[in-house]
Amino acid sequence: MFDNNVFIEGTCHNVEEDGKIIGYEMDTYITYYRGIPLSMINFLAVEVDGVKVPAENIRFTPDHIDWFSLEEMKTVGTIKWEYGAAATVRVLQEGGLSKGSHEVHLTVCTRTAYIPVPLEGNMTRTVVIE
Repeated sequence: MFDNNVFIEGTCHNVEEDGKIIGYEMDTYITYYRGIPLSMINFLAVEVDGVKVPAENIRFTPDHIDWFSLEEMKTVGTIKWEYGAAATVRVLQEGGLSKGSHEVHLTVCTRTAYIPVPLEGNMTRTVVIE
């Protein structure tokens, strides 16, 4: 239902800090029709070329100011991910993605106060790292 909101096309790239590539990231929109606190993100999952990324390597930010691990997000009730605002999912991986083509799959799953089942969106994109 919300798959088209997941994994914004053209946003996947390696991330460099202090002259070193520390990982890669991609942008996503919320899988719901309104904003939610980060504590209501049920889970995020990334898979590259058929290999699942360990959850402890995933970071999330709704604003490029505050970054959270998936474990930390469970307790963040004061920062919201607003509808229509792109958030960023970062994977910490020394060297990032190698040059060339990769199949990257992103899953975003959120909870709401009044819908008894989580809302899950999935999108796989072919990305090219230059």
